[in-house]
Amino acid sequence: MSSFEPPLIPRAGRCGPGYRSRLAPSPTGDLHLGHARTFWIAQQRAQRHGGVLVLRNEDLDRARCKKEFVAAMIEDLRWFGFQWQEGPDCGGPFSPYNQSERLNTYRRALEKLRDGGFIYPCTCSRKDILGALSAPHEAEEEPVYPGTCRPDSGLRTQGRGSMVNWRFRVPDGEGVSFTDGHCGLQRFVAEKDFGDYVVWRRDDVPAYQLAVATDDARMQITEVVRGADLLKSTAPQILLFRALGYSVPDYYHCELVRDATGLRMAKRHDAASIRRLREQGLTPAQLLRDAETQTK
Repeated sequence: MSSFEPPLIPRAGRCGPGYRSRLAPSPTGDLHLGHARTFWIAQQRAQRHGGVLVLRNEDLDRARCKKEFVAAMIEDLRWFGFQWQEGPDCGGPFSPYNQSERLNTYRRALEKLRDGGFIYPCTCSRKDILGALSAPHEAEEEPVYPGTCRPDSGLRTQGRGSMVNWRFRVPDGEGVSFTDGHCGLQRFVAEKDFGDYVVWRRDDVPAYQLAVATDDARMQITEVVRGADLLKSTAPQILLFRALGYSVPDYYHCELVRDATGLRMAKRHDAASIRRLREQGLTPAQLLRDAETQTK
């Protein structure tokens, strides 16, 4: 039996009591300075608007997500001074807040996309699809799909068993524009900047784009605050919001925290993990100052 879901209702606006933002880490390792800075900005914006901050545990990667990382994530965030009003540890009106417990929600979104003719089955290799589960960070974007499995335009496709991937058909040459709260006016063109993308994998797991867009809509997030490496992901997500009949949230993309070589801070940088730095006796204020000096 699926869990209860509150209905989508009109939102009260972009600021004041209707403002809702979220922290959405994935428990595949310890959080680092880049997470801390971006999440701090998200919390500041929620507090400035008198809104709600949500913690969502994006734990769909079965191979890499670990329970010990979830516990460490919550402990490190609390130590840092983050205060969320809804989340996996405290509940809320849009429970559950673990993505692994929301699979029925994603399946309903997939069915709606299939019924509307927005997606088609794809039999490309596992290697071609593997990256669809994780957020496409800087320099890791999926190449524009060449259309190997794409049917003729306007043809509604039926599933070919369970062992297929499902791709979202982007409108040929359509421009997707939005004004980012930090980066200003943005425009991405379908089939030039991004192509047909995976929304569901053959191993019966929703891809990042579908899970994130569905959750942001169902949890009534009004502003998404995240790193600038996910700026291009906004255009595919906006297309999903439209196809599913959801309101599109506002976006605010932050500068990235980088290491000494200029690379984006990532979980491979163990020396920059919040856990390691707090063990060295550093305070949250010191970590935030360090993060500011490493942004570009």
